[in-house]
Amino acid sequence: MNSEISIRRATPRDAETIIAFNTAMAWETEKLALSADLITSGVRAVLEDEGKGFYFVAKVAGKIAGQMMITFEWSDWRNGMIWWIQSVYVAPEFRRLGVFKAIYQHVREASIQRGVVALRLYVERENENARKTYQSLGMHLSHYLLMEEFLPKRR
Repeated sequence: MNSEISIRRATPRDAETIIAFNTAMAWETEKLALSADLITSGVRAVLEDEGKGFYFVAKVAGKIAGQMMITFEWSDWRNGMIWWIQSVYVAPEFRRLGVFKAIYQHVREASIQRGVVALRLYVERENENARKTYQSLGMHLSHYLLMEEFLPKRR
């Protein structure tokens, strides 16, 4: 397999692949079966409104091999934007080829060029392989714990 990796911004034409990757990732990482309608509308919302975020996709041998979504947080303490890395997925047949590393390095360079002050992501506590990968690229565990509350849906 030709292992040359190219990275580009995702477009609405990539929606079906991103939806499939997100669905696979949710099942692989959390045994969570996503609602097809919900994930479809969620992915399309990002692809249609850059204010919500954007995706990068990696291609190998002409096929989308992986993805990463970026969302934003304004930090008043740092007077700058933080990019959150989300929805990271590499298709099984493309794992261990440097796909994630290529996307990460592309995003890191793009964030530096745009004056972003930090990159952040969250990782499952038990996912030791992912943590090692992130640390090998220069990321470190922060002193923050993530807390959340899911809110009732608006009617």
